[in-house]
Amino acid sequence: MPAVAAALGLDVAGRPTDLLLPDAPAYVVFLVDGLGARLLERYAHAAPFLASLMADQQPGTAGVPSTTATSLTSLGTGLPPGAHGLVGFTSRVPGTGKLLNALLWDKDVDPLEWQPNPTAFTRLHDLGGTATVVNKREFRGSGLTVAAHRGAEYVGADKVGERIAAALTTSAERQSLTYLYDGDLDWTGHRYGVASSQWLQQLSMVDAEAEQLREALPPQVRLLVVADHGMVDSPAESRVDVDEHLDLRAGVALLGGEARFRHLYCQGGAVADVVATWRELLGPRADVLTREEAVGRGWFGAVTPSVLPRLGDVVVACHGDTAILSTADFPYEASLVGLHGSLTPDEMLIPLLVS
Repeated sequence: MPAVAAALGLDVAGRPTDLLLPDAPAYVVFLVDGLGARLLERYAHAAPFLASLMADQQPGTAGVPSTTATSLTSLGTGLPPGAHGLVGFTSRVPGTGKLLNALLWDKDVDPLEWQPNPTAFTRLHDLGGTATVVNKREFRGSGLTVAAHRGAEYVGADKVGERIAAALTTSAERQSLTYLYDGDLDWTGHRYGVASSQWLQQLSMVDAEAEQLREALPPQVRLLVVADHGMVDSPAESRVDVDEHLDLRAGVALLGGEARFRHLYCQGGAVADVVATWRELLGPRADVLTREEAVGRGWFGAVTPSVLPRLGDVVVACHGDTAILSTADFPYEASLVGLHGSLTPDEMLIPLLVS
């Protein structure tokens, strides 16, 4: 968003951005949840319009973990996860034995306290620009919306036609940024997998939506198509259920994160033993790092003191198509085919398509 603002002639970052976009009077940012750059390359035949834009444009890279709540907040704030604090699908509420589900949220957690940094939408508005979020009506006022997108006018739109019509209206303003979100491809990938006919059909529908949006917008208005992460299919033989390997529970007070990227919150003094046990069982199927090791690798960017205890004492990033499940704590994950969250290219590389 800071790069888009700069292309509109507004400096919301206070410094040069690494991403340089063409100048325009208005931008429409269309985020397709789950559309990894590798997936778009692999299945280009199902998305000819979007694939045509990839010819001379390099992909971007999602933050860690490669999951929706983390990436949407990075997009909305221009900050890495270690600064904005949404460090996963689920993460520990410091000082408690509870997890915050960043998509469903928790009424006991104030999103303004959890994520106190001003968003790029707020900064753009303060500089005289216009910022609008076009999303499903059910997401208005949600914890994630407040954390990631506050400062923008919210337009509820559940259908494709509504989204395109809203974008046409809001992008008529000069120095305007309109953000559209489509989550149907991600849902389909989770349910059926990215190798499924259902996912390919949904990809074709997203491609048609993007093409219709481009055709409807005036030529001077730029369309930027991005994603929050990609996805991998995890077959049954690649899944490890911690409830079938009870030694993985030893020393772990709370299991967080998600199947491809786990946060392990350990009992006092148990970190070294937990690391040794998980490394021995998983071997080459995952990186098992202490919090300090992961932060040292720069996985979360610079981490502020208030965010540090939200990270697992141990973090587990899966390789290949491995998934770490808990049928007791997260039973719904066992029903999912496509997963994301880790650091593989299929999950991390995202399209940045300007037209």
